[in-house]
Amino acid sequence: MHMGSIANDLAIEFRDVSYTLPSGEQLLSGLNLEVQRGQTLVLLGRSGSGKTTTLKLVNRLLSPSSGEVRVNGVANGDIIRLRRSIGYVIQDVGLFPHFTVERNIGLVPTIEAWPKEQIRQRVQELLRMVGLEAQMASRYPRQLSGGQRQRVGVARALAADPAILLMDEPFGALDPLTRDELQREFLVLQQKLNKTVVFVTHDLREALRLGSRIALMEAGKLVTVLPPQDFLRSDDPWAAAYVRAFGVGPASVADREVS
Repeated sequence: MHMGSIANDLAIEFRDVSYTLPSGEQLLSGLNLEVQRGQTLVLLGRSGSGKTTTLKLVNRLLSPSSGEVRVNGVANGDIIRLRRSIGYVIQDVGLFPHFTVERNIGLVPTIEAWPKEQIRQRVQELLRMVGLEAQMASRYPRQLSGGQRQRVGVARALAADPAILLMDEPFGALDPLTRDELQREFLVLQQKLNKTVVFVTHDLREALRLGSRIALMEAGKLVTVLPPQDFLRSDDPWAAAYVRAFGVGPASVADREVS
């Protein structure tokens, strides 16, 4: 494979990226990272390790203090267009409480001036895709369970069919059974849609289950980037500490299989 085709396979590139707060506190330093198209890169690390900062640099909610973040080969393109081409899912979902489920999901298509009937059809298609019934469209967020709200959040992020999906601990606030269900559904969706996903978590089990590669971060630096199987066997002291702390083994990776 020649260098040109390798570059074309990259959806996101961090080139020597640092991010410093106005106070002088450095949240990220010297980050070099590549995410290939169709890959799920999991950013794993403790609170304060720089995971969410890294995520927000992708859709320019933050701008690097130094270095360059390229999305589809472009470092400083139109910020509005960039954000509309990226789906964003956060832990507390951030649904608009006074909008119905249909209006929440159809937000970006409405802004993009899709015809009303096309939006309605897309909402119904997405509700099916995330395992919700058609009549949910007319409900309000307060009438939904936590798991249902998170599904709506995923549907909203997928509404305009973005190539890239950013997910910041999207299942972190859910009970273990609902979390397990949504992880399973995510794997099925990703197999079907083949999006480029950057997924933030502090849970190694979730990282092993969902990630094509795991990028371990600590104190604003990238420690190592490895496929799940290699992460389990890594002799890197930080990676080994995670494996010990979570008590995980090869079965955690086998659990990635979806029927």
